[in-house]
Amino acid sequence: MALPRRVALGTMHGKETAVALPLAALGIALTRADIDTDRFGTFSSEVARTGTMLDAARAKARAAAEATGLPVAIASEGSYGPHPHMPFLPLGQEILLWLDTGSGREIVEHVTDPATNYDQCHAHTLPEAESFLTRIGFPATAVIVAPTMGAVPVAKGLRDPQALAEAMALAYATSGRAFLQTDMRAHMNPHRMAVIEGLARRLAARLATPCPDCTAAGFGRTGNEPGLPCGDCGTPTGLVAADLLCCTACGFLTRKPRSGQADPAHCPACNP
Repeated sequence: MALPRRVALGTMHGKETAVALPLAALGIALTRADIDTDRFGTFSSEVARTGTMLDAARAKARAAAEATGLPVAIASEGSYGPHPHMPFLPLGQEILLWLDTGSGREIVEHVTDPATNYDQCHAHTLPEAESFLTRIGFPATAVIVAPTMGAVPVAKGLRDPQALAEAMALAYATSGRAFLQTDMRAHMNPHRMAVIEGLARRLAARLATPCPDCTAAGFGRTGNEPGLPCGDCGTPTGLVAADLLCCTACGFLTRKPRSGQADPAHCPACNP
């Protein structure tokens, strides 16, 4: 199956700068679809995302295909918040979806980002917010200011200290406090843009890999299998024992075992 020469990308936050180059190496050009992707959900509470990350990415891809008239579209979606097992730490999730609207075939690349600069704080003045601003990489990374967590922001995309101070004063006048959070929109967050670029490179590498059975492009990892044996007693653990490689065109599936053994600390027998 030949790759298309042009695909659509639905974005209003400059993601084409991260996605275009890896795909260009495969001879694929991007057409940016000028659509309002905020209608599928925002990081700053104005629009709640409905469904999963993949649902939102599918909606963006379909909208991009419709807007450009191209049959294949790409969409990116991210989710940021507390780590599910260590709530005091932030965690990011990013996916990049390739959707062929004609066949319905999807190729999805996913990454977990434990080094995300997603963060938040309450502060009345810039000096009070200094440690937060340093952690997120301000001013290269922008800030969102709202009266309280979950409220509609008074300002977004703030990279100028004076504008930030004025927005904080406005929020404080509204509610008696100012809530600051990292602006996670890609064009306002160099770290997140770099994560998306890494995903685009992985997607390109996968598109360059043919299925061993039907030769369709896009053969790659679609899941994993737990059960890595304990290094002491051999009991299967919850750690990954093998990657599952699949073709989303014909369904051909193969298992690629991982080497090594699990530390006994992860073993349900040695460390019940």
